[in-house]
Amino acid sequence: MARITVEDCLETIGENKRFDLVHLAVERIKQHRHGEPFLVEGKNKEVVMTLREVAAGQVTFENIEGLPNAEDEAAEEQAEETTEEAAA
Repeated sequence: MARITVEDCLETIGENKRFDLVHLAVERIKQHRHGEPFLVEGKNKEVVMTLREVAAGQVTFENIEGLPNAEDEAAEEQAEETTEEAAA
């Protein structure tokens, strides 16, 4: 499997934005730790997988907040079940 580099990620989000890359990666890793699946295939550690997502253009500053969050989805499902039980 090809190696991922910071330069690959910077080509996607913009040159001279290393600090922004760190913030983007940290936010995405937090999502993974709350159960969010990876958007790319691979068997690497979460940091490498997150950088692969950024380099592939699947995780950006524009869509990081809009990516499905497993924690939010679980809360929505629980709310729907509660509503259905109350209606029954």
